[in-house]
Formats: sequence, structure tokens, C-alpha cells
Amino acid sequence: MNAWRTLQTAWEGVAANKMRSFLTVLGVVIGVAAVILMIGVSSGTEAAIAETINSLGSDLIIVTAARFPGGDRGPGQSSANRAGLTYDDAMAISEQVKGIAGVAPEQQAPSQTVRFGDVNLSTSLIGTSKDYSTVRSIAVEEGRFLDDQDVDLKRKVVVLGAGVAEELFPDSSAVGQQVTVGTTKLAVVGVMAPKGTVGDTDYDNRIYIPISVLFQKFVPSQFAAMTGNSVRTVYVKAASQSSMDSAIAQITELLARRHDVDSDSLDFMIQTQADIISTQESATSAFRSLLAWVGAVSLLVGGIGIMNIMLVSVTERTREIGIRQALGARPGDIRRQFLIEALTLSLGGGAIGLATAFGVATFAGSLGGMRVLVVPSSAVLAFAAASGVGVFFGYYPANRAAQMEPIDALRYE
Repeated sequence: MNAWRTLQTAWEGVAANKMRSFLTVLGVVIGVAAVILMIGVSSGTEAAIAETINSLGSDLIIVTAARFPGGDRGPGQSSANRAGLTYDDAMAISEQVKGIAGVAPEQQAPSQTVRFGDVNLSTSLIGTSKDYSTVRSIAVEEGRFLDDQDVDLKRKVVVLGAGVAEELFPDSSAVGQQVTVGTTKLAVVGVMAPKGTVGDTDYDNRIYIPISVLFQKFVPSQFAAMTGNSVRTVYVKAASQSSMDSAIAQITELLARRHDVDSDSLDFMIQTQADIISTQESATSAFRSLLAWVGAVSLLVGGIGIMNIMLVSVTERTREIGIRQALGARPGDIRRQFLIEALTLSLGGGAIGLATAFGVATFAGSLGGMRVLVVPSSAVLAFAAASGVGVFFGYYPANRAAQMEPIDALRYE
């Protein structure tokens, strides 16, 4: 029996029971689509997070104070440096490090209530300086951001996040108004453009004041003497991507010298957005693998369905097999015929599964909700797995058909 005739006979076998073939294919369709979509959901979420992080500045260098268990700051670190990073450190970076476009310290006060009229709103209070909006790539929608004179003269001014401004001033401009934060009255000089939530930070529910005012009015007095003008984070914007490595090396050397520590016992950490994205990708890789295995189980169930149906088909067509053998079909011809039937079912299911996955991904994207990023390698892998399922689960029924004795097959009722 030639190859074309074998293919034709196999197709006739599949088409003879359309509903049964459809239900068998459905298991493979679900399996293939599940593998692609589950990996796509994970990859889409990961890409969305990376884009959001990079939207805060792909050339951003983040300097934070190191944390040591039980207050132990490590060998070689003096008690004089217990304040960790300070505002003076930020100013030293700004003045002495080359290849940077801006420096902004950030210190967050305990959660504060901002009031205007009868409206009270709990918000995050950030003390910072002029370069913050540039360094963090967040735009001012109305008015202005903080400037050097605000910090130097300790002006009682505030810039509102978009969400805070909307809550406090739904029908009028916030700029020029006066709000009360805690017990301190602050003049509104600007409103930030909407930014949304990045990670666990809602940038629209923040307000920004000069860091000198935060030290003066909002650092609890019992901590002021101990912490001085300490800051939680110093953000540095590199002049270009190519200057980042040089800037990081200069910052490391400068702060190590200022804190009187050596390179093996640094009391600060330096990260870039790429480092944060890499950490996030490592955290989600295990989750992505789990989702892929869940989809693979669905594909395995589809393969078991193919084997079950092919065994039923062999039993039902025993007499047909005997007649073909009597007419000269060899065991290899019979084996190929049933194996091709199994492959037809699995490859057909794989093709429909691919189309289904792309369709669902496109539909989800058009709705603007969950982002599904179809990874080409996952589509290739899923289709190859569907082929493997057809061969693996179709071989036993095909081999069983090939090993039938012609006399016994012709006698079968």
C-alpha cells in the first residue's frame, strides 16, 4: 500500500465517526490552548510589570541603606553612621559624581491625613527635592514641582498626587489652595499627572513636600536626634545608559569613603531597574513553570483520550483489518494507517488549539484587561507536544492492530 493510499484510508477512518473524532480532538485542543495561554498570561504579566517599572526610568540608580539583623551594622562600621543614608550623602553624590542627570533623596513620613474643608484623606507623605519628578519620570500636570528654594528656605508647600487632588478638589483647581497635613498648613503649588499603581505603590495617592520641611515638621521628635537627616532612598538618574556603570562605581566609592566602610562591609545597596526586573522574573519563573505543567496535564488527558478512542476503533474494525490483510496489506501498512489516524487527530487538535490560543489572546488584549503575551516558543512546544502525544498514545493501538492474525480477524463478529 503506497503512502498516499495509506493517508487516504486513515482520513476515511477519522471522518467515518465525526462526532467521536471531534470529542477526541477537543481534549488536545484544550491541552494545547491551556499550555500556550497559561504561559502567555505569566509572560504578559511579567512584561507589563517590566514596562511599568521601566516607565519610572530605565536609567535609574537606586541607593538604599542596608539592613542588618538586630541592629548589627557589620564589621568596620562605626556608630557614627547609624543614620544610614543621609540628605548630605545625596548632596555629595550630586556634587561629586560625574555622568548623572539628577539626584533626589526620598524620605517617607508615617501615614498622614490631608484635609481640605470637610474632606479628610489618608495619604503617603514624601519628602524630597527638585530633581524627583525628573529622576522618577513622573510629570507635573498643573502648576510646578518643588524647587531648590523650597528646600533651602523650608517653605511650607506641597505637590499633590493626581488622586489626592481629585478627592480634595473635584470641581476646582488645587493650585493656590491651602491644605492641612497633620497640624501643618501647606500651600498647594502643583498637581502630578496620573501615574497609577506600580508594584504596591499608588503614585496617585501621594503628596510631596520639601525634605527639609519633613525633617522639621513630620519626623517624630524622639527619632530626630538619633536619625538626623536620614533618608530611606536616594534616586540617581544617569546621563545615559552607557554612563550607568561608571556612575554606580563612583557612587559606591564615594559613599564607602563617607561612611568609612570597605567594599566587603558596605552599609548601603545599589540597584538598577534591570536588577529589580531580574529579581521579579526569577520570582515568577517558578509560577510560569507550574502553569505550564498544569497545561501539560490537560494535554496528557487529551492523549489518553486518543488512545482510548483508537483502541475502540481497532476493536470495531477488526473484520476490516482482516480483509485488508487478506488483500495483501502488510503489518507495517496496518500500523501506519492507525498511527496516521492518531496523528491526524492530535495534529488537528494542535492546530485548532493554536488558533484558539491566539484568538483568546487577541480578544483579551482588545478588552484591555488581562494581558496575554503569546510566546512563540510555547506555541512551537505545545504543537510539538501534540505531535508527540499522537505518536506515543497512538502507537499501542496501531501496533495491536498490526499484530492481529488475519484468520482471527476475519472470524471476529
